[in-house]
Amino acid sequence: MSKKNVVFFITGGIAVYKAASLVRIFVKNGYNARVVMSDSAQKFVTPLTFEALTHTKVITDIFNNDTEFIPHVELANWADFAVVLPATANVVGKMANGIADDTVSTCLLAIDKPKYVILAMNDKMYENPATQRNIETLVADGIKVMEPKVGLLAEGYEAKGRMPEPDEIFQWVKKCNIQKNDLEGKVITISAGSTIEPIDPVRYLTNHSSGKMGFELAKVAANRGAIVNLVSGPTKLTPPQNVNFVDIKTTTDMKDTMLNLLPKSDVVIMAAAVSDYRVKEISNKKIKKDGESLQLTLVQNPDILKELGHKKGKGQIIIGFAAETNNLENYAKGKLKSKNADFIVANDVSRKDIGFGTDENEVIIFGQNDFKQKISKASKEIIAEKIFDVLSMKGE
Repeated sequence: MSKKNVVFFITGGIAVYKAASLVRIFVKNGYNARVVMSDSAQKFVTPLTFEALTHTKVITDIFNNDTEFIPHVELANWADFAVVLPATANVVGKMANGIADDTVSTCLLAIDKPKYVILAMNDKMYENPATQRNIETLVADGIKVMEPKVGLLAEGYEAKGRMPEPDEIFQWVKKCNIQKNDLEGKVITISAGSTIEPIDPVRYLTNHSSGKMGFELAKVAANRGAIVNLVSGPTKLTPPQNVNFVDIKTTTDMKDTMLNLLPKSDVVIMAAAVSDYRVKEISNKKIKKDGESLQLTLVQNPDILKELGHKKGKGQIIIGFAAETNNLENYAKGKLKSKNADFIVANDVSRKDIGFGTDENEVIIFGQNDFKQKISKASKEIIAEKIFDVLSMKGE
């Protein structure tokens, strides 16, 4: 991938200061780089900074430049791919709707090469339904979008909207450029999120699973060519593009769906955190507060992973997850054997920085014949990629 041509589209956000470091990383790694800057970006960093890094003239105005070519057409022919950062809600909206009313948006519209959008904006703007719709449109159009991180924003508080660090962006773009198709033709069924067990019409039992790990697994599998079934309990997440999404609620619902999909699947991944118990008798009316205590009788739910493991056919691969707070390795190895799984992905959910509800994870993959591989703390997308790398390495 060295010596490829990359165009950076720098837009106006406080995170623009990180863009200079990213451009330097690409140049240092052998890329030919050119830069286009919006008017607002130039209020944060001057074009001279990027000209010094790339040894080329920064394009700031397609109607007032000292070159002979038409920038938006020439760049489209020159570029192998484009990186947009920090991608504000404004530029995302323009890209999603084909608007070309300034230098950056005009050049972007002309480029028919791969585009990588690095989101960075205030959390309120990121969460706005219009922004989310625009992001979905970019993904549907085949544009790669890197989600923002949770961290300290310019406004002085922590929330989701912070641009990832330059090293992480570089690795992500590099990985996307060498996208694998090793799962092409495989049918992969993945469970995600939590299940809920009703107590009465308004209350239920559940857990803290956000579904992020399962959704990332589904997205990565689809990107690598697989036919993906994603079976999920209630979450706040938008299902990835190009997957067959099945919405369930209870553990029994999930069991029935997963067993129904098992015969058609090459790989089944149980990433969901299912409820181990359910209420024996669900009240058909809201239980009123009466006294200082309430007793509920719970009964054990079906063990979905175990049923899948013991019903799998020849050549099928079953992967389970073990979310533990202690004795991680012992419990994971025990689960690998008792569930008849091929792999167990174990993580320590007692840590606040990984696991349930976070954007990052750190796992150990256990497999047959004493296979063990640790994946250090990384984004859940990268963890998902590495899980499928292990699957490919083992011959699937």
